[in-house]
Amino acid sequence: MKACPRRRSVLMSLAAIPLVLRAQPAQPWPNKPISIVVPSAAGGAADFVGRTFGHFLSGALPGSSVVVDDRPGAGGILGTQYVKAAQPDGYTFLVSTNSTHAANVSLYRNLKYDPVKDFAQVGLLGTYASVLVVRKDAPYKTLGEFIEFARAQPGKLNYGYYSSSSQVPAELFRTMAKLQFTGASYKAITQVLTDLMGGQLDFVFIDTLSASPALQNDRLRALAVTSGRPLNSLPHVPPVSTTFPGYEVLGWFGLSAPAGTPKSVVEKMASLVRGATEDAAFRRSVEERGLTPRAIIGSDFDRFVKEDIARWADWIKLAGIEVQ
Repeated sequence: MKACPRRRSVLMSLAAIPLVLRAQPAQPWPNKPISIVVPSAAGGAADFVGRTFGHFLSGALPGSSVVVDDRPGAGGILGTQYVKAAQPDGYTFLVSTNSTHAANVSLYRNLKYDPVKDFAQVGLLGTYASVLVVRKDAPYKTLGEFIEFARAQPGKLNYGYYSSSSQVPAELFRTMAKLQFTGASYKAITQVLTDLMGGQLDFVFIDTLSASPALQNDRLRALAVTSGRPLNSLPHVPPVSTTFPGYEVLGWFGLSAPAGTPKSVVEKMASLVRGATEDAAFRRSVEERGLTPRAIIGSDFDRFVKEDIARWADWIKLAGIEVQ
């Protein structure tokens, strides 16, 4: 029995549908919101870097939407695990740090992610030092006086730290200076600064991005920096290395994606990371807060992360920090 002309027309139309679907070109990236996950609390240094880079991205990708998603907890582990488990479709990125991708490897026995195998490293955005901060009314006004006071009263001083890696500058300093003091863990830098000004803490090593606004408070004083040379933002504050040669601890912020993210997207985002570090507005914004813009992308960033894992392992071992 012959099919009627109308039925034959319908069948031909249905048969053509797969061909039409196959012929549709893939939509160019990005075609939906890009999420930048910050593995620490809002208002902190990583949040600032993530939002500043997100602002740059919005301008560099006209019509695109960029969302900054703060997911703090467990020294950056919770936010990092969230990105590890995300779909590797090119729409979820992590503000990776020396804590999430280097120090945590040596600080936690059962870390539930591998910073090398579980992520595609996009690029480094910049590096920073830390600042030894005390109250202005403290009985020590210089690094030398601080050391003398600590040695005269062993075990009396205490400090606060707010991330897995922020404990290292203080403990490395304690070891090299042969001092005795204790540290207390906090969930956020704001709580540390509140207790420092309130007298519950005697000192703290804080990243330069947090130190910049904190030192505008006339109740605080910077005694030293952890960089190998004075910082442009704090030219009169000496490096710890002037007293203890070889002491230098630097942190960093970068961008990473879940392993399996399309290579083309990783490369495109890496070019945007480089573009941000060369952009005058981005540079001015982060430099004012103490971050030195520096782009390292592709395989060079992979190598940087691996080398930094080894650096932090050495520092943590030298500092004698107990693995959790």
